[in-house]
Amino acid sequence: MTSPIPMVEIWRGPLLESLHSGHAVICDAKGNIRRSWGNPQATIYPRSSAKMIQALPLVTSGAAAKFGLGSEQLALACASHNGAEMHTRRVNDWIKQLGLSDQDLRCGTQLPNDIPARNALIKTNHAPCQAHNNCSGKHAGFLTLTKHLGATPEYIDPDHPVQKAALDAFEYVTDETSPGFGIDGCSAPNFATSLHGLARAMAWFASAHQRTDPASRAANSLVNAMITHPELVAGEPRACTNLMRAMRGKAAVKTGAEAVFVAIIPEQKLGVALKITDGATRASECAITALLVSLGLLHRSDPMVAQYMNAPLLNRRKINCGSIRPTETLLF
Repeated sequence: MTSPIPMVEIWRGPLLESLHSGHAVICDAKGNIRRSWGNPQATIYPRSSAKMIQALPLVTSGAAAKFGLGSEQLALACASHNGAEMHTRRVNDWIKQLGLSDQDLRCGTQLPNDIPARNALIKTNHAPCQAHNNCSGKHAGFLTLTKHLGATPEYIDPDHPVQKAALDAFEYVTDETSPGFGIDGCSAPNFATSLHGLARAMAWFASAHQRTDPASRAANSLVNAMITHPELVAGEPRACTNLMRAMRGKAAVKTGAEAVFVAIIPEQKLGVALKITDGATRASECAITALLVSLGLLHRSDPMVAQYMNAPLLNRRKINCGSIRPTETLLF
């Protein structure tokens, strides 16, 4: 099958009102496809779902150890955070430790998604800074590696040593030659791969705890950081944070823009990657939750599951008008 398949249904009353289609792959530690939906060879941009791959050189280079980075900084390097005070304070402390400032970041400013942080800026008539950008943790990691390498400050240039290291890591863990890149919302290159390649990469991360080579040890430290600090990977009330908390350390999950979602499952040594082709986040959150339920990592009765899978559609008077449901094919 090469076409996307229906994955998520939107019901309003008795009528199927909308349908979201996509592709998904579950891969084992050997790189084999355990199960797939749609086209495993569909080429996508993983967007922010690949941040743990982009963070690998930060650890394997020795930069993280040199600058004394702990698990909180490693979690932020993999994060798409809300720009809450707990995120921006840690990012600012991190770049200050490097002897740098907000001006050295290259991610751009962003109004925080965290409502208290957003309201605080509005009330004080302050503009957001680059630390508020959801990708500022990743960029703090890029700055750390840049300083470690003694490289030039334009670390987002595709020919910069930092991005060359990111591409090398990306092609190593996906076991594919990337066909190219697009520029992400935070201005860094985002390398393309197949769904199979992305799921293979997540399975490589999931099985890293069984290996002793430096790259695998680095991967394991990043996965553990995400699982230990789910609130730093996203924030309240985001799906990545909520689902990782509900799984109680059994897996790390990460979303990406345009409805990409991945899961790293160390206990089963499995990697999951999915893409909803119309880019709808409501659908990717529902689909990843359904797959996590199918893999036994979440129970259907869990209240957190109900927020994304078979979630009610409430109107402005909080009247239940329908639901967001996974298709039966995801519930194996």
